[in-house]
Amino acid sequence: QVQLVESGGGLVQAGGSLRLSCAASGRSFSTYVLAWFRQAPGKEREFVAGIGWSGGSRNYASSVLGRFTMSRENAKNTVYLQMNSLKLEDTAVYYCAAAPLGSTWSRSSEYDYWGQGTQVTVSS
Repeated sequence: QVQLVESGGGLVQAGGSLRLSCAASGRSFSTYVLAWFRQAPGKEREFVAGIGWSGGSRNYASSVLGRFTMSRENAKNTVYLQMNSLKLEDTAVYYCAAAPLGSTWSRSSEYDYWGQGTQVTVSS
């Protein structure tokens, strides 16, 4: 059974930092991309960042480039999203997801597996 379990969300003031974690289990993800998406109330789910499990290639949404960093720790089957200089508009539920290599990273429909989400709230 494939599981993606997110943690690390919470309440933080604007300008602060949070680190999200996503622990993956249930299959080999060596041929997968792991990504973070987010969904704010009343808005569509949007791509935030992605990383190739084996090759280490990364991709970021322009709205988070330079502020967020995605990394992985293969020994723990875990990926992270370090979020710095958080803004009010970063408030959302953040989801971890996995898609086969070769997928369009920003297209949520191409992701096979999803976590349950973790809430990030940025206050003024």
